[in-house]
Amino acid sequence: MDSLRAVGQGGPTSERYRFDDVLVDATAHTLSRNGTAQTVEPKAFAVLLILLRRAGELVGRDDLLDQVWGHRHVTPGVLTRVIAQLRAVLGDDSQHPRYIQTHHALGYRFIGDLLVEAMPIAAADATAEAGSVAQARAPDRETEDRGPIAAPVPPAGETGPEPHPHPDEPVHRARHWPWFAGAIALAVVALGAWLLQPRGGLLQPKEPSIAVLPFTTLSDTSGDRYFAEGLAVEMHSALAGVHGLKVATWIPPGAVAGEDARTIGNRLGVATVLDASVRRDRDRVRISARLSDTRTGYILWSQTYEHDVADVFATQSDIAQQVVSALVGVLPEGNEGLRRRLKPTQNVAAFDAYLKGLQSLVDGRSDDAIVSFRTALDSDSGFARAQAGICQAEIDRFEAMRGADAFENARLACLRAQKMDPTMGTVKLALGDLYRVRGEFRKASEFYDSARNDPETASNATVGLAEVASAQGDRTRAIELFDQALKVSPTNAYAWSTKAWEQYLADDLPAAIESSKRAIKLRPERSVLWAALGFYQLTHGDTTEAEKSLEHSNALEPNHVATANLATLKYQAGDYAAAAETYRKATQLDPGDFYPWGYLGDALVAAHSADDARQAYREAANRAQRYVELRTDDARAFAALAWYLANLGERERVPALMRQAEALGTAKGDVALFNAQTYALLGDLPSARARVETARASGIGTALIDTNFVLQRAGLARQ
Repeated sequence: MDSLRAVGQGGPTSERYRFDDVLVDATAHTLSRNGTAQTVEPKAFAVLLILLRRAGELVGRDDLLDQVWGHRHVTPGVLTRVIAQLRAVLGDDSQHPRYIQTHHALGYRFIGDLLVEAMPIAAADATAEAGSVAQARAPDRETEDRGPIAAPVPPAGETGPEPHPHPDEPVHRARHWPWFAGAIALAVVALGAWLLQPRGGLLQPKEPSIAVLPFTTLSDTSGDRYFAEGLAVEMHSALAGVHGLKVATWIPPGAVAGEDARTIGNRLGVATVLDASVRRDRDRVRISARLSDTRTGYILWSQTYEHDVADVFATQSDIAQQVVSALVGVLPEGNEGLRRRLKPTQNVAAFDAYLKGLQSLVDGRSDDAIVSFRTALDSDSGFARAQAGICQAEIDRFEAMRGADAFENARLACLRAQKMDPTMGTVKLALGDLYRVRGEFRKASEFYDSARNDPETASNATVGLAEVASAQGDRTRAIELFDQALKVSPTNAYAWSTKAWEQYLADDLPAAIESSKRAIKLRPERSVLWAALGFYQLTHGDTTEAEKSLEHSNALEPNHVATANLATLKYQAGDYAAAAETYRKATQLDPGDFYPWGYLGDALVAAHSADDARQAYREAANRAQRYVELRTDDARAFAALAWYLANLGERERVPALMRQAEALGTAKGDVALFNAQTYALLGDLPSARARVETARASGIGTALIDTNFVLQRAGLARQ
């Protein structure tokens, strides 16, 4: 191998390498073949320079990873990808190499006939400038078609690749590193050198990482939101299973509205973000996706796909593979795992119904979700993810409705899902929930622990373990687990709302209200979250704010929780007839929940409708009895059942039920208020008075206590 150093006329020199028709200028960071500039990623260019500077030597794989990537938990696949790109640019053949020789599992060697040149930097700069001017007169066709794009101004001394276009702008070919054409091209390679320098003031992620943003819909049909957001959820879940890739928690729509890539990256601690727009028109779908660097805000890759809807699986798979290729490298299984995850069914109609169910589940509409998931199973009876969706939706219905029938439906649905795919993280999570609500905490913990191994379900499984700890009376452990879940997944609205309930059970109503507000900030469109906030505010005595929250909840979607609590406001105002009418509406919205039936009885007693009140208490007692047989850890429910039975004259079990409620030690304020009115009804005024004081000390609002008709009649309420 011949080499020659041509010496310039003194002064600093520029390092250039020639082999055959290839010229590599290390200072200008350019590579050309036959005088035509070639596009090379910064890291690929850095690898090539190392091989050229050590021409003839075997450069170890780990040595290259250390020098170029800092070995920041990257896999050797990133190096394999870079070498493949260099071969493509150089026209080299891996089977019969002329330039880069592979030593399997060891490293690489440059074997070409190399001429090393040195020339004055001033001359090199002039050459580069002339080349830039010539290229600027013939801009890249694609950039010209797209029109002018305003670039963000980099910090002094920095240049960069093109800024974000709108995700729906046409991009006609996949580009891992899309650069500006013309005069910008040479400036861009300077960025590559800057990127490879040691870290300065900017934070570099320690590992390949990404946040998947909710995909936006550009369809004319507003109801198509489920399709775009569902594709994003599926993409997030698929990428979360890629070894070596850190995927940020799922980000609800609106949680990062108006934020740029750099802001999102700093908040979530990720190196890149993926976003896309989706337009569906009958049987055609157009998806424009882009991957952005959160450190610079520039695009690393973008692509627009337009196909039949039936090709949506292939499109999703290609986007995922491009992301993985850019961040991690080539996967050992050849991306087959990604393809399987992103094609959970062969039936497009089943997939569409599944996405509808997924959106309904996220929005808290369990009944609608079940209908959609069943439609998906009608099209594909083996669609395991749809069956897992029914399992989760039925559990949500049970927890919301507190009905035994809902629990049995949930149990059967989850057993079917487990039979279809016992390894699925969502199935394990649902089974954990099933056993938790049944009070079988050991089994619940086993399923939750297993679900924590799946990145898709890890955060919610940790929340499940926190609920188990709470039910077992270990408040300290419960809060620790909630904090763990929220540290990993700070945008998890479910974790915030569940933590709020735990804080309510611990009689920390101000904290419950704040956590509830955090959940709403993430998912402001969910009526059930507003209803929960209204309940906490009402319990705490914030009646004005409670009414606003409850009215907003019902404006989003009428529900029995908000309606029942609005009825309570009428009860507190002394309008018992109006309260009874509104409580009755709540029972019609959800006949399975026993609380509205019991409150209806209270209003009817105050309105002197004893016969109607007895019928309402009977409905409440029957439903509460079936519920506590399933949920043996719900102290408030035991106290409520004691109250209903006392009003029905069935007093034999009442003292034991009150003792059991107090022994569980949760929701002490609510339990004390229920028991206070029960003791007052039984004529035990000293015990009733003691419970009233406990309720006040636990933070129960003055209005709830002092407007209670039974306590007023017993002389225990403040006038």
